[in-house]
Amino acid sequence: MFPSCYTKPGDSGSKRMSFTRIFLGMFVVYMFHTAWVLYGFLNTKPCDRGKGEQCITSYLAERPKLQLSVFTCLVPDDSQLNLILRVDPFHPHSTFEKQVNVSLPEETRANGGLHAVVYIHKAGVSPLDDNREVHYAASLTTYITPRHAGPQKDTTRQEESSRSDALVSHWKPHLSITVLSTDFTFNKAGLPSDLRRHMRVFPEGRRMTYLPLLLVDQLSVRARDLLEVSSSTRQLPLTVSYQGTSLQSFRFWVHLQDLVYSLRQFGFTEENIDEIKETLCGSNLYLLILTALVTALHLICEFLALKNDITSWRKKKSMVGMSRRSVVWRCLSTLLVFLHLLEDTSLLVLLPVGLGVCVEVWKVFKVFKVHVHLKSYRSFMHVSKLDEAERKTAEYDSQASRYLSYLVYPLCVSGVVFSLVYLRYKSYYSWLINSLLTGVYAFGFLSMVPQLFINHKLRTVDHLQGTVLMYRGTNTLLSDLCSSVSLLSSSGPFSSSHQLSCFRDELFFLLYLYQRRHYANKARVREVGTQSKKLKTQ
Repeated sequence: MFPSCYTKPGDSGSKRMSFTRIFLGMFVVYMFHTAWVLYGFLNTKPCDRGKGEQCITSYLAERPKLQLSVFTCLVPDDSQLNLILRVDPFHPHSTFEKQVNVSLPEETRANGGLHAVVYIHKAGVSPLDDNREVHYAASLTTYITPRHAGPQKDTTRQEESSRSDALVSHWKPHLSITVLSTDFTFNKAGLPSDLRRHMRVFPEGRRMTYLPLLLVDQLSVRARDLLEVSSSTRQLPLTVSYQGTSLQSFRFWVHLQDLVYSLRQFGFTEENIDEIKETLCGSNLYLLILTALVTALHLICEFLALKNDITSWRKKKSMVGMSRRSVVWRCLSTLLVFLHLLEDTSLLVLLPVGLGVCVEVWKVFKVFKVHVHLKSYRSFMHVSKLDEAERKTAEYDSQASRYLSYLVYPLCVSGVVFSLVYLRYKSYYSWLINSLLTGVYAFGFLSMVPQLFINHKLRTVDHLQGTVLMYRGTNTLLSDLCSSVSLLSSSGPFSSSHQLSCFRDELFFLLYLYQRRHYANKARVREVGTQSKKLKTQ
């Protein structure tokens, strides 16, 4: 399956461990470790007193009379609390949603922040006087760059636009509260590590009781729902919702919030994080596990394809059968995607795409036989001449490109006209990049036509790296399947056509597989015919 991993016994490469083997081994170990963690995550064993285990019981099992109180303050540890909501009596198994108006202090209106502190305590007792209270502090504001719609024409608006790059306080209109409502009994020795920071244990002699596990959901707020806080804003609405949850769901939301926090540390923008939130919050746990497995398979296939692609192109001396225009088109397409991502994308996404751009540029130099001599002072670049077979390949390439231009040029012109009429752009550069990128996504699959035409003329596919194409084909199929499934619930006017267009690349990949099998069978027939003729002559 992985031909690059194996070497002959006499080769020098057999003396050292292949980098691909090491990578695949690490990947397999990581997948087994993830599966083991997920198994323990979904199957938390309760405590068994009959086996002599030290158990921690739930405070909610005593059915105490509780009260939920929500306060606002400037900082989480502030003693000056302003009560905005009180739910008495509070039942952990209930569900409610309440709308309140929050008065903003002067510090918040002056581009400051505001926090909410949620308390669960005994009914009729102040939370500050209750030794069994639990609380959770969450920020009600966040700092982002304000969004100004429409062109700025007058001088005042231009000055405001020049100051709009500064971060401005925005209001989060939703506060979602979650409590572990099940009376689960934990084993002290096997207490999950992700729950320890949320758990407060109250000892009573030999008995140990943990107070309610409280969590404020930070994933329900989207960037599009935020409200800008100005100096003239006196009050803002706040929707407070509550819902009890199970142990698996509670741990699931804890891990998701940790994941979103890690993404912010890696440099992801709020728009990218919102897309991830939509995916995480709109799916159940098992679908997310399947998505993670598909993503891992996608990454391993992409790595193997890139590794084998570099290896095969390094060893390639002759460019017979290789379409120059297909290589150039793929290089330009990757470069356009990289320029588009430069506007607002984290380094975690830019680095793999930038590596792909470097590889595609190197392949362009390779296919045109351009050699760069860094140590030579007379000739910095040297272009080798094509032999007879390579010139024949170039003729077939130009012939296929000429036939293809009859279709591509009208489509590109109509696409540019359409974008000029209907696309609202911020600048000429953004319009140019978006228009070119739209053309790449719309007609990029046609770049495989010249290569298929050359294969047809030469009656062989031996000049192509079959392993790389198999990895890339598997990657494309996985991506298109996920895109098609995600679009099944979309209601846009172009959703049906987009679902059908997801599999257009697979059509050309199937044509390549047909050529590979067809020409291989013909080669076997010719080989058998040649051997039979030799036997007859003998």
